[in-house]
Amino acid sequence: MINFDYLEANKEKLREEYLNAKPFPNIAIDNFYDEEKLTALVNNVPDIETKSADYAFSKNKFEKSKIKEIAPEFEEFHTAMTSDRFKALLQFITGEDIFVDPELYGGGIHQGKEGSFLDMHVDFNYHPLKPTWYRNLNILLYLNKDWKEEYGGHLKLEHSETGEKSEIGVPFNRLAIMQCRGYTLHGYDKINFPPGRARLSMATYAFSIHEKQLESARTTKWKIEKDKPLKYILSKLWIPAVKIKSMFFKSKTGDH
Repeated sequence: MINFDYLEANKEKLREEYLNAKPFPNIAIDNFYDEEKLTALVNNVPDIETKSADYAFSKNKFEKSKIKEIAPEFEEFHTAMTSDRFKALLQFITGEDIFVDPELYGGGIHQGKEGSFLDMHVDFNYHPLKPTWYRNLNILLYLNKDWKEEYGGHLKLEHSETGEKSEIGVPFNRLAIMQCRGYTLHGYDKINFPPGRARLSMATYAFSIHEKQLESARTTKWKIEKDKPLKYILSKLWIPAVKIKSMFFKSKTGDH
């Protein structure tokens, strides 16, 4: 269960920290969840076989959105993260009228296996299947027991317009909340976890409802440096390629 009593008692401080963070609103909250329950959840994390649909822009990154069927600990986690109590806390901290996607589209377990990385990118803004849902927040709970700095996998943050940067370590039971906008670049460098260990997180996303789209819908936008010419060219072709694909095929991201 979420440590609501502590969070609610400190919500003013959390709000101030989130809103004043650089390079854009974000916060890292330690001891977010009951440690015993979260340990039981980690012990039931399966070996996931569905790769992320990021192609050349990530490596050995696997995802599973349909988590409730795995074990009771996952159903309890889902209930807590989609609860009205957590929604009220998120709304206070961020100052946004938001709710957590109950389907965990693109979320759930994220498992970065040997040598995993995720290139810097900006996420889609409007939900591919619900065009009035505007993606407002990424909410990431890290599950990395006995994590050390040298293992890497830090959540890297960068403002695409100002160039400001920061990063968040990913130890066990740390919740990272970050704003999602057209300038909120994020990703992680190639990991160096011990053999047999993966970079683990539980991802949920918060949305706002817009009566109509207030900006052009976009898919994931990648930031690739020109010193990687083939990947750079692919990043420029990515958005039109996804638009063409979407004309003929429905998104399958949530199928797993």
